[in-house]
Amino acid sequence: MATNIILAILATSLATYISRFLGVITSKKIKENSKIFKWFNCLAYSTLSALLARIIIFPAGALAEVDYLIRFIVIFICLVVFFISKKNFVYPTVLSALLLSFLNSSF
Repeated sequence: MATNIILAILATSLATYISRFLGVITSKKIKENSKIFKWFNCLAYSTLSALLARIIIFPAGALAEVDYLIRFIVIFICLVVFFISKKNFVYPTVLSALLLSFLNSSF
C-alpha cells in the first residue's frame, strides 16, 4: 500500500513539473496580451470556477455532511474577507476552515 502511494505521488509530481517546465519553455514565444494567452487564461479560470462550484454544490467526503446554508454563509464571509484584505488568499482560506468547523459543530 505504501509503495502505491509513493508511486502515485511520484507520477503526479512528474506530470505536474514536466507540464510546468514545458510551459516555461514555450511561454517565451507567447505575448501576455495575445489572444491565445487570454484564451488560456479564461480557460484556466473557467475550469477552476467549475471545480469550485462542484465542490460547493456536490461535495464529497466530510464536506458532504455540512449543510448548504453553512457552506454559503462561509463562502459569503470569505468573499468579503478576500476583498477587504486586498485580494489576499491566505486570510479567507484559513478563515473558511475555522468557520466550517465552528459552524458545523454549532448547528
